[in-house]
Amino acid sequence: MLLLRSALTRALASRTLAPQVCSSFATGPRQYDGIFYEFRSYYLKPSKMNEFLENFKKNAHLRTAHSELVGYWSVEFGGRMNTVFHIWKYDNFAHRTEVRKALAKDKEWQEQFLIPNLALIDKQESEITYLVPWCKLEKPPKEGVYELATFQMKPGGPALWGDAFKRAVHAHVNLGYTKLVGVFHTEYGALNRVHVLWWNESADSRAAGRHKSHEDPRVVAAGKLFD
Repeated sequence: MLLLRSALTRALASRTLAPQVCSSFATGPRQYDGIFYEFRSYYLKPSKMNEFLENFKKNAHLRTAHSELVGYWSVEFGGRMNTVFHIWKYDNFAHRTEVRKALAKDKEWQEQFLIPNLALIDKQESEITYLVPWCKLEKPPKEGVYELATFQMKPGGPALWGDAFKRAVHAHVNLGYTKLVGVFHTEYGALNRVHVLWWNESADSRAAGRHKSHEDPRVVAAGKLFD
């Protein structure tokens, strides 16, 4: 959990296929639509965190001219410190390729942000994710505190755990303990991973809501389905 602040064809003999188990959590429909979200994490040198954030704030318009930025956060606690985390939306993989090519040719972006900031970054990571079919991306009502909860699921896919996970998430949302921004399932990167992005008005309101939810039998019952 992180508390966050403001990418051969072979002929086969005919055979009988086993029945396929389907789940409302499967990302197949999202893949048909094409739209996906890239999670990018930059691990910065401790003494350079503020400098990096100021540089991005000043030059963000140069990057967002090429593709949509869903959000850009810094880690406050609960994970590796001095980390910035951002989510970018793409229509499909061809769109992302076009954006990356355009950025490579954008001298203003290269000279004003990318090149000066490369020396500030220790490590970069990227994951390609899809929103799960039963979730749409929500916009929080105002500034607040974001929590990114990451779940490493058992191999076997959504058919094994998707519906129970959906009920557990909706139990928290429907009872008003927190607000959901989005639920994402990885396609490239660490497999069988699900990211849930929550919004709360403050860290204290998040703590209070979490405490109450753990004492709510409806939430507890939904969570047991996920065991």
